[in-house]
Amino acid sequence: MLRLDQIKLHPDQGEDALWDRAARLLRLPRSEIRSLTVLRRAVDAREDVALVYTVAVEVAEEQRVLRRCHDRRFSIYEPPIYALPEAVEAPEIRPVVVGAGPAGLFAALVLSRCGARPILLERGQATEQRIRDVNVFWETGLLSTESNVQFGEGGAGAFSDGKLNTGTRDVRHRWILEQMVSCGAPETILTDAKPHVGTDKLHVMLKNMRRELLENGCDVRFGHRLAGLHMENGAVAAIDVAVGGGEYTLPARQVILALGHSARDTMEMLYGAGVPMEPKPLAVGVRIEHRQSDMDAAQYKTYAGHPALGAASYKLACHLPNGRSAFSFCVCPGGQVVAAASETDRVVTNGMSEYARDGENINGGLLINVTPADFGSDHPLAGIAFQRQLEQAAYALGGGGYRAPCQRVEDFLAGRPSDGPGKVLPSYRPGVTYADLHDCLPPFVAESIAQALPLLGQRLRGYDQPDALLTAVESRSSSPVRIPRDKTGQSGIAGLYPCGEGAGYAGGILSAAADGIRAAEHILYVIGREMS
Repeated sequence: MLRLDQIKLHPDQGEDALWDRAARLLRLPRSEIRSLTVLRRAVDAREDVALVYTVAVEVAEEQRVLRRCHDRRFSIYEPPIYALPEAVEAPEIRPVVVGAGPAGLFAALVLSRCGARPILLERGQATEQRIRDVNVFWETGLLSTESNVQFGEGGAGAFSDGKLNTGTRDVRHRWILEQMVSCGAPETILTDAKPHVGTDKLHVMLKNMRRELLENGCDVRFGHRLAGLHMENGAVAAIDVAVGGGEYTLPARQVILALGHSARDTMEMLYGAGVPMEPKPLAVGVRIEHRQSDMDAAQYKTYAGHPALGAASYKLACHLPNGRSAFSFCVCPGGQVVAAASETDRVVTNGMSEYARDGENINGGLLINVTPADFGSDHPLAGIAFQRQLEQAAYALGGGGYRAPCQRVEDFLAGRPSDGPGKVLPSYRPGVTYADLHDCLPPFVAESIAQALPLLGQRLRGYDQPDALLTAVESRSSSPVRIPRDKTGQSGIAGLYPCGEGAGYAGGILSAAADGIRAAEHILYVIGREMS
């Protein structure tokens, strides 16, 4: 097949027009194109709004057609193919996966499909119960510290926009997307340049993935938390697991640590057990919220609201006069700002949207880079203490009950507290308290946000509009800790395989899932070698 890049269509043109455009570019009658498959679809709003496609077409005598075209947009199409590792016999001591976020789920999926019959431990609850617990928190402010936006089946990504963007190339990525589609995710994630699943579709997908794991021999245990390590001769021998009011010991020779970025108590336990760790940079800030219609108009102009375009998103970054960097993070078109606390008396915000992205507002993280030098200590877990200080300050400024402190951009820049919203109404539940965010943010973060707003407003008209809302605090964009590992994927303790976002090796759903697969591959290699 041939690959054709940069085919542009007007928003009013249907995808059937791709056949005519491809035929014209290839200098062939349309009838000689045997098939056409959309590989990628993007929106280009830099000048005239256009839909930009990459397609694969099947024609006769491909090499001859390619030689005749002399166009750099054409090439031979070689689809990326990921092959699962060779199957193994399940070992007597089954591999253990700790955490059912993207890294843990896909590690368990590969292990189970290859015959290893893993045990999957998740401290939180299954999707059905987790949804109920989260809704109770949002409606009443009653937090479950073990079943919330951070902990439970699907990890933190289960209550998000479900974006699958990544800046890395990996043959595993396409395979991951295909498995998600087979479990109920929308097929558009296979072609959209900025694919997203949406919280509603993610919950359906998670239930179906769990069903497949069980069918393939995976032992899935919800409400089971890693509580301790047992080691012999520098290697993992067993783990302690807390469940309900008790504990049990589980023999284990291979343990995948797919903890996510918020399992702070588990990180503290692992550090105390001698697992090597080091601090890593992160970013903190606020959620900024606009009306979706304003962002649509700023980018799509007269085509705002066109059904072929959907809700506009954005990706912004700038370097600041004070030497810091500011950038958008986890932008949720048509979504809501959500309460994402996992510890008592601390406020954490995040963003979420459903697949339709049809809510009134758009929100995104407005983050400032933070380095270990900002933590105030060189302790490996100093970044966790830094995050907690921010979250406690936000809780206090919000007045308790997990209400979040909120401020209009105009007031933030003027250094005065807000007394209410303008045209942008807050979407955060259980509710907001209007205040001055300078009272809960570190001075360097507040100063950086103030410098960033007008600069980003030059890049996207209306980003710094007076009535845009800032809600604090966004503190869980990534883990502040890294667990070093060697080329075999193991930490300084043999048999311990740290992976994903919590271990400091991923930055989103897709990259975390791929990292979990790599951990599974390492373990399957070890199991296969021992049985050969």
